[in-house]
Amino acid sequence: MSAAKSFQITQTTPFINHIKQQRPLVHCITNDVVQNFTANILLAIGASPAMGIAEQEVAEFVNIADSLLINIGTIHSNTAQSMLLAAAKAQQTQTPWVLDPVAVGAALNYRTEIAYQLLSFNPTVIRGNASEILALNGQKSFSKGPDGQDTTQSALNAAQELAQKYQTIVAMTGDVDYITNGNSTYSITGGDIALTKVTGTGCSLSAMVAAFIANSPDPLSASACACFMMKKAGELANKQGLGTFSISLLDQLSTFNSSL
Repeated sequence: MSAAKSFQITQTTPFINHIKQQRPLVHCITNDVVQNFTANILLAIGASPAMGIAEQEVAEFVNIADSLLINIGTIHSNTAQSMLLAAAKAQQTQTPWVLDPVAVGAALNYRTEIAYQLLSFNPTVIRGNASEILALNGQKSFSKGPDGQDTTQSALNAAQELAQKYQTIVAMTGDVDYITNGNSTYSITGGDIALTKVTGTGCSLSAMVAAFIANSPDPLSASACACFMMKKAGELANKQGLGTFSISLLDQLSTFNSSL
């Protein structure tokens, strides 16, 4: 397994410029709690969100989208079918897509089963916390529903193994983010505890990753750039209160200066 190397600020500029120039359409099949916030995060970075979930049209959405996000946070039988149809279409059309396996493991068998079915459609990136990554890799993990209790440092080997097993990129986020394809690994420090106190920041980060990998020749570095941008915006956002923070986070992302 590879040692992690720090992702540098100078590496962000081409990816951020690419987003603003291309305005990628990101098709989000995401959880009910975060749809509005996720859409606003995507608009803030210069991407274009779509939130269609009807199984009758998700394949058509994938056809016109630049990338796809599947987040299983509030999964039920109807949305599960839409997710599977969209993932199958993304694999067929080679549309880059991100799997956010919210709360897999944690003695929640239904969502874990669906997550493994989705893995068979070759996600470009898996974005999750350490507990979710450990669970997907078949290892013991500790979580309270969607809130992981494991550290990213303890799960780094699992992330690298998972990336190699599925020939994908794993973006594992926490106190230290690790983004790996199993051979090369980036680490990203920083951020702010307030990012864990506002609903939807992790889910929205998965959407950001989807935006950054759209039409990108380097999805590993693009994924790392998305993670870096969210951590840095969290550091810079106003901490007067959580309501102020969530709005300020959008402000920081929309005015993000890659020369910081």
